[in-house]
Amino acid sequence: MLQTVLLSSVVGVLAGSLSAFFLITLNAVTAVRIAHPELIWFLPLAGAAVSFIFWRLGRDVEGGNNLILEEIHEPRQTIPLRLIPLILIGTWLTHLFGGSAGREGTAVQMGASGADQIARRFPSVDRTTLLMAGMSAGFGSVFGVPFAGAVFGLEVLAIGGLRVRRLFECTIASFVGHWTCLAWGAHHTHYPAPVLPELSIQLILCVVLAGFLFGAVALLFSKAMHATTHLFKKIGIQPARAFLGGLIVVAGFYFISWDRYAGLGVNVIEQSLKEPLTFADSIWKSVFTVITLGSGFKGGEVTPLLFIGSTFGNALASVIPVSFSLLAALGFVAVFAGAANTPLACTVMALEIFGPSFHFA
Repeated sequence: MLQTVLLSSVVGVLAGSLSAFFLITLNAVTAVRIAHPELIWFLPLAGAAVSFIFWRLGRDVEGGNNLILEEIHEPRQTIPLRLIPLILIGTWLTHLFGGSAGREGTAVQMGASGADQIARRFPSVDRTTLLMAGMSAGFGSVFGVPFAGAVFGLEVLAIGGLRVRRLFECTIASFVGHWTCLAWGAHHTHYPAPVLPELSIQLILCVVLAGFLFGAVALLFSKAMHATTHLFKKIGIQPARAFLGGLIVVAGFYFISWDRYAGLGVNVIEQSLKEPLTFADSIWKSVFTVITLGSGFKGGEVTPLLFIGSTFGNALASVIPVSFSLLAALGFVAVFAGAANTPLACTVMALEIFGPSFHFA
């Protein structure tokens, strides 16, 4: 038991440190892009570079999150350590040149990869437990949601049921990762909490209806991502896929808006909780994210899903008699929950992000 606690804590420290480094550097990269919007024009070349790097150096880690899940369900070999620098470089380049992507997937992959290096040195400890703890620590630290991180590490693997017996290790790793990330001086976005109306039958029915619609949006996004990835894979030369994807995204930015849909889009998420928006934001963010990630750029899809969910929920207020801020907050977590199949983790995340008594920093 003592060894398990110590190793889970080590995993948390490692994942939290990596997340802090990643968050601080990603903020710097984003600031450079905002200060030099002309970098957007080089997005196709950045995509080709990212794909070329993974093609030459990271073919065995190209799977990202899928690789980690496969190793947990059917262990074969240690996740290569080079996954960490490769996914960092790929995500930096994607955001520096304006690709529509996230960041949490990168942190989860780094946390799992670091945990696997520790598991290799302690063969007496269950490898699956440390991998799950690494995913929890990565998610909890990069988001600032340690409770949700603990549940995420269990739920993301819930094929046939939650592995509740590993909750202890995932919780330790997630909280230690979160505290470590804060100790390094990394900061998380604090979103304004919506005002909750008085509970009524009408409100419950409206929320249920909104939930079905959020689920439909998540399903459409997942199918679009799968179809787009499959379509780009028909291009035999891997760097050419991301080059073409970058061209399409840049063309879209030129005619629509680069500053609103490039990168994470946290500013628009915050706006969705403060003022009414239209359905256009969720539609265009979906399109740009699907093309960016489907063509081979790196970064993950979590923050884009939060963007899509919050802006779609905001716009739903025009047809559902509930405040736009509440629907935006519900969409923030519900669309991600549907796309990632993690409803429990997202419910807890909603409490940590929007519940004032659950703020940890």
